[in-house]
Amino acid sequence: MGLVGSCLFFSCGGNGHKVPVETPTSGTINISIDESFKPVMDSQIKVFESSFPDVRIVPHYKSEAECFRDLTTDSTRMVIVTRGLSRDEEKFYVDSFHLTPSQGEPLAYDAIAVIVNKASKDSLFKRKDLAAMLDGTDTKHIPVMDGNKETSTVRFAIDSVLKGKPLGKNVTAAKSSADVIDYVAGNPRAVGFIGVEWIGDRGDPGDTSFNKNVIVAAIQCDSCLGETYVRPYQANIAMKRYPLVRSLYYILKENFSGVGSNFANFLQFERGQLIFSKAYLWPARMNFVIRTSQISK
Repeated sequence: MGLVGSCLFFSCGGNGHKVPVETPTSGTINISIDESFKPVMDSQIKVFESSFPDVRIVPHYKSEAECFRDLTTDSTRMVIVTRGLSRDEEKFYVDSFHLTPSQGEPLAYDAIAVIVNKASKDSLFKRKDLAAMLDGTDTKHIPVMDGNKETSTVRFAIDSVLKGKPLGKNVTAAKSSADVIDYVAGNPRAVGFIGVEWIGDRGDPGDTSFNKNVIVAAIQCDSCLGETYVRPYQANIAMKRYPLVRSLYYILKENFSGVGSNFANFLQFERGQLIFSKAYLWPARMNFVIRTSQISK
């Protein structure tokens, strides 16, 4: 019986040594993850590993550009990032690794929250106000981000807010998303740009409250009637009322059924999608109902 058991988990290498065989429910995988998503991905990994005790996921949180660089190495088979591969990038993996990475549709939708100090008099912004801060035209505010290059937040700001223009020299680069919150909390002129899951109040059972140390600004809704300002609540993300929304993807470089494939499935199905929902993101792979309600006085 012991011999049979060992044959299930090991195969013989060229020198007669036993080499561990990875399966969907046993083995270790290194994953590079956009640092913006550390809170929710820590939760995903914790639940996944508790369900599969013989699995170990080793997360490496870093900028989005570093994640894509890691994917070109043999040691990293999976990344969690805010964009999919381009055709040229797909061709590179086919030519270099003789496989086409799997990615598919978004796992969830995230929002870039704009946060201000509790003493700030400004908490309503139009998109043009944000652009003026980020390009340096507005000298009243100090914009702060999780770096000044290579991060997904910076890329989103340049692509979607500045329409390709570079960031101004006035933009302050914090070391991490947590440092963005600390900087804004300690500076009345600061305006932070950060993933919404970082500023959710984990103690709120209704998932509708934000971090008490800062104020989450409301941004003008482009598709609403009249001059309406909205905050990055899940319903506003789902209905595309909040203007600063981005997608979250997995990219998996695995040509067999291993730990990476199992984890990708976990993220797409019910338990993984519910974890995204609890982290203030809007799940993309499950149908959650939004109901209109009226509060009676």
